[in-house]
Amino acid sequence: MPEFFTVLPPDQALERLRAHLSPLPAEILPLSEALGRALAQPVVAPEPLPAFPRSAMDGYAVRAADTFGATEGLPAYLRVIGEVPMGQAPGFAIGPGEAALIHTGGMLPEGADAVVMLERTQRLDAETIEVLRPVAPGENVIAIGEDIRQGEIAFPAGHRLRPQDLGALAALGVARVPVARCPRVAILGSGDEIVPPDQRPQPGQVRDVNTFSLIGLIRQHGGEPLPWGIAPDRLEVLEAMAREAFEAADVLVFTAGSSVSTRDLTATVIERLGPPGILAHGLAIRPGKPTLVAFCAGKPVLGLPGNPVSAFVVARMLLVPLLYLLQGVEPPPPRRQPARLSHNIPSAPGRIDWVPARLVPRGDGLWAEPVFGKSNLIFTLARSDGLVMVPLDLNGLQAGDPVDVWLWE
Repeated sequence: MPEFFTVLPPDQALERLRAHLSPLPAEILPLSEALGRALAQPVVAPEPLPAFPRSAMDGYAVRAADTFGATEGLPAYLRVIGEVPMGQAPGFAIGPGEAALIHTGGMLPEGADAVVMLERTQRLDAETIEVLRPVAPGENVIAIGEDIRQGEIAFPAGHRLRPQDLGALAALGVARVPVARCPRVAILGSGDEIVPPDQRPQPGQVRDVNTFSLIGLIRQHGGEPLPWGIAPDRLEVLEAMAREAFEAADVLVFTAGSSVSTRDLTATVIERLGPPGILAHGLAIRPGKPTLVAFCAGKPVLGLPGNPVSAFVVARMLLVPLLYLLQGVEPPPPRRQPARLSHNIPSAPGRIDWVPARLVPRGDGLWAEPVFGKSNLIFTLARSDGLVMVPLDLNGLQAGDPVDVWLWE
C-alpha cells in the first residue's frame, strides 16, 4: 500500500483517476425524459428547419420586384388572389402584379419571394391593395434551412440537454436520443458513532450528514445516488457491504474511515476491491487531507473524510468532475463571483485552503465574508454561498484582497 499521506493536489489526483476512466454505455431515451442528460453521440439534423419558406409576420406574399419604388405618395397596386391557409401548402402561385394574404408561419406560395407587412399596405377593395414601401427579395421570409441545415450537427456528443434543446430536437422530429447512462454512485458511511437522521443520537453519537449532502450533490450533477447505509467499525462487515455496493454501482464512495487511526479500515477494504487500487492517499488541501482516490477492477472509488465540510469540499473537487467524465462530458468550469475579502484568512504554504464564504453587498461593491469553523460544522457550508481558495504557495490572504468565490450553484 502507498505510504499514507503522500499527498497530491486535487487536480493531479483527478488526472491520475481520469487516465483509467471510460464513458458509461449509452441508452436511448424519449425527449420527455432526456433533460439534463449528456448525448452519447452527435445528433445530426435529419431535415432542414424550416423545411419550407415561411412568413416571418402577418402581411402579403409578393414578388419583391413588384414593390420596387413604392412610396406612400406613389404606391404599388397589387391584386389579391387569395389567402394562404395555415398548416397547408397554398394551392396557387403568385404571378406578376399579384399578392396573397399570409399569416406568421404560413408557407410562401410559389412565385413569391418576400412578404410586405400589413402595416405597410392599405386595402382599396376586396381584390386590391396599395403597397406603401418596397421590400427586398427574402425580406420577412424565413428561408429553408435558415434555422438549421439538413446534415448539420445539431448537438455534439457530450452536450447536456437543456429545455430549449429538447424543443429544438422536437422541431427536427427527433423523438428519442442516445444519452450516456447516469452514473450510479453508491454511498457507504462507516463509524460506530453514526446514526440515521431519524434517530435521536445517544451520547457520543452523531447523525449521518454526509450521505444526504452527497445525495443532493450527485443528483445535481447528473448522477443516481445509491445510499448503502452505515457500516460499523468492523473490517468484515465493512468489506461485505462495500463489495455489495461496488457490484451495484459505477462509483463507490466511502465517508469516514480514511483518517489516520487504529480504526482505519477503508484503505484496507479498497485495496481488496481489485487492481490497480489506491492512486492517491491524501490531498494537499484543507479541509479534506485524509482522502483516498482509487480505481479498482474497472470502477472509481473515493474515500472521503468523515467530517461533513471536508467530505463535501472534496466531493466538489473530485466526485463532481468524475460524474461528468463518466457521462462523456468535459467538466464545466466552476462559476466564480469576484469580490473583495472582508477578513484575513491564514494558511500555510504547501496546501490549498478552501474557506466557506458568504457574499455581502456593500456600498462599495461585493464582499466575501469568510465563514470560519471547524470541518465538522455543517452550517459553515449551509450559511455560505461558495468557497474562497488560498493557493498552494501563499501564507494566506489579507482583508481587502480581490478574490473569486467559487459558487455552490
